[in-house]
Amino acid sequence: MSSALLAMSRHLEVRDVLHTIVASARELLDAEYAALGVPDDHGGFAQFVVDGVSDEQWKAIGPLPRQHGILAAMLQEATPQRLADVRLDPRFEGWPAAHPDMSDFLGMPVADGDEILGALFLANKRCPKPAGGCGFTAEDEELLRVLAQHAAIALTNARLYERSRELTIAGERSRLAHELHDAVSQKLFSLRLTAQAATALVDRDPARAKEELHEVARLAAEAADELRAAVVELRPAGLDEDGLVATLRTQVKVLDRAHTARVTFASRGVRALPAAQEEALLRVAQEALHNALRHSGAGAVDVTLARCGQGAALRVADDGQGFDPSAVRRAGRHLGLVSMRDRANGVGGRLRVVSEPGKGTTIEMEVPGG
Repeated sequence: MSSALLAMSRHLEVRDVLHTIVASARELLDAEYAALGVPDDHGGFAQFVVDGVSDEQWKAIGPLPRQHGILAAMLQEATPQRLADVRLDPRFEGWPAAHPDMSDFLGMPVADGDEILGALFLANKRCPKPAGGCGFTAEDEELLRVLAQHAAIALTNARLYERSRELTIAGERSRLAHELHDAVSQKLFSLRLTAQAATALVDRDPARAKEELHEVARLAAEAADELRAAVVELRPAGLDEDGLVATLRTQVKVLDRAHTARVTFASRGVRALPAAQEEALLRVAQEALHNALRHSGAGAVDVTLARCGQGAALRVADDGQGFDPSAVRRAGRHLGLVSMRDRANGVGGRLRVVSEPGKGTTIEMEVPGG
């Protein structure tokens, strides 16, 4: 039970939590089959996870079940169901031809207070069952009840995490919209005015017109680079596919081209980290780079990612105008420092900000390994 609860607490994605709950329940109670259904509001299931059924069998079974029969009893009445033979229960309504045959059955609602989050059930206890009785015992039912209570906590936490991430993404999209307006739109406006000036000069001063057209080309290139940099931030290279080091290196190269400041990246001995840690490091690096390139007036920004024990340490240092962190806090302007600290704390890491007027800024973040 302890191992099962630890396994559930390790995951943050809802789908991963569901799979862990089902696999843990099946192993813990020694059942041949296990499943967990999360209901939708239309009589079906928003998610339905199984364990003990092969992918080929699952495809052959067909559409997901509806909320009827014994599943409905667990979802609507929030009552456990322990049956010697599910096929003999008057509520049983059959199953598709490809569905595995099941007899003894143990089901438990997964609830958070009055809210039913799902239905967890097991079938076909592997150990020999008593004649005419259910293979699942009262002790099994109590064990599944405890597991379902912890599953509700894990599932609720995973949903809150995903919701928090959605809000973070929405905030980043809003910030990038401002970036596009402030940077790209201004350059496009300048480009339009310069093009109009060139048009007016073509006949009476061709040499000046040529100079203005060169300026048009320069502004267009800068606008394209700004747009490319914003798109990279909005849609970063997949961490799962490229890894944190490659993703950061790509973004730094784009930013180096898009801005007058020199932006560099170096890495030392970094190993792959859990997805949550890598995402947090990437987002903090992006926020720190944004501040350095937009607000500090820096001529150089250096990004370093290095191994730190089993985890990693990120350092973003600029030679810009710097600021007084305590004055920023008193003024209520946090320059993204609050969100960076939240990201670091959210993965068990820590953030350090070193800055003072006229002496640049250094953002350091450390995260533990998995």
